[in-house]
Amino acid sequence: MPNNIKQQIQADLQQAKETGQLRTDRIREIVKSAVSQVGSEFKQGSTELRSLVRDAVSAVIENFQEKGSELKDEVAASIEGALEGINSKRHESIAQTQIDIKRLQAQLDGEEEQLQQEVDVILAEIEETSKQEPATTKTAIDSAVNAIKDSEEAGLLKKRYAQLQAQLAIVRANLAARYGGRSMEVQDYLDEAKHWYDKARPQAESMATQVEQKRSQLEEQLGEAGTSLARKERQIKQTLRQLLLTAADLFKEKQPADKERDTIHK
Repeated sequence: MPNNIKQQIQADLQQAKETGQLRTDRIREIVKSAVSQVGSEFKQGSTELRSLVRDAVSAVIENFQEKGSELKDEVAASIEGALEGINSKRHESIAQTQIDIKRLQAQLDGEEEQLQQEVDVILAEIEETSKQEPATTKTAIDSAVNAIKDSEEAGLLKKRYAQLQAQLAIVRANLAARYGGRSMEVQDYLDEAKHWYDKARPQAESMATQVEQKRSQLEEQLGEAGTSLARKERQIKQTLRQLLLTAADLFKEKQPADKERDTIHK
């Protein structure tokens, strides 16, 4: 079949044209199906595989030559389909790796929670012991314990970590959508972004109006991305790009506490 992929694609395109189904999404699926079937015979990154992609795209171009300069959408659909076809196996591996990462992340979260509980018990015991000390000593001990409990640096580190994880999940969703990831894979990344975004989100009453507006925009775009993905719209890629830009713009904003601290240091 490798030598006949162009004929196979052109035949499928002709059949789709005769049934009135020759839209860009159908072109993408035709190319994806043909490339994935033949591509399984070749090694990832091989010269043969690259040649296969060129032949697949060429088949679509030859079929729509009469459109001239208006061929852009069909060419884009053929390239997307070819990339999805050659990357299908690799995305299965990526999806499995992501499952493993989530399992390890859950294990890490559990261990961190257990560590925090142990620290809380130790601090509580120190506070209990301090009741037997003179008033001035007890005050000093309580102050030290409270400073550790309410460490602003620790809270800030956790927030920044969650922000970075949310942005990373959105980046992965963009890459998956752009290079042929399955809809479930993209949705998993969006769900992960929501999870970390919620962890990074401070109380609404402590937010400036401008920051709150941007957060609302991010929430809206997260929901819109999921809806577009469910409808399998090509607009999902544009939506994801906008989501990434919004997240980057939001997370670089300084919260009131950060601004206040900078003013004090100055």
